[in-house]
Amino acid sequence: MLIKSYSGKVLEAGCDEAGRGCLAGPVVAAAVILPGDYLNLNLNDSKKLSETSRNILREEIEKSARSWAIGMAGPGEIDSMNILNASILAMHRALSQLVHFPEYIIVDGNRFRNFENVPHTCIVKGDSLYMSIAAASVLAKTHRDGIMRELHKEFPQYGWDRNKGYPTSNHAGALRGHGPTCWHRKSFRLKPRQAKIDFNK
Repeated sequence: MLIKSYSGKVLEAGCDEAGRGCLAGPVVAAAVILPGDYLNLNLNDSKKLSETSRNILREEIEKSARSWAIGMAGPGEIDSMNILNASILAMHRALSQLVHFPEYIIVDGNRFRNFENVPHTCIVKGDSLYMSIAAASVLAKTHRDGIMRELHKEFPQYGWDRNKGYPTSNHAGALRGHGPTCWHRKSFRLKPRQAKIDFNK
């Protein structure tokens, strides 16, 4: 079972992002503050859940959370500041939109920058350990997937409804035939290449 809190603070926010390894689309982050008595035995790192489970959990998390928010950084920002800094920017944007200002922040991974002087801790594989980070992982993933499905309507040749912008063989073939769009990250390696990728990341 996942751990409820790292700091013991009532307003502890968990943060995670989705889309760092994609060739196209924004990087999307979520920040979630859960109630102290929150418990969901189905909650886990979004990469370990099916799409159906993620969507069910998203609805439940958004209804039950004390506060939640989404932040994004687009391809231009990713290209100008690199994906790590853009991911942190997206997390800061999510945190800044929380209805309740966090007393403590826990972040999946090992890199973060100070947000409004709120104490924070980075936790490697935190989305498999702490409920609020797992909840943020689910929200970031499902919101980003929804964005990529909408972008697919404008650029159907890239198959973003299926690959969500990751470097699959079909995505590489579309890049070879059609070239990059305004949603592709120009600083990433866009040369067509065969790749096996985990769609759930």
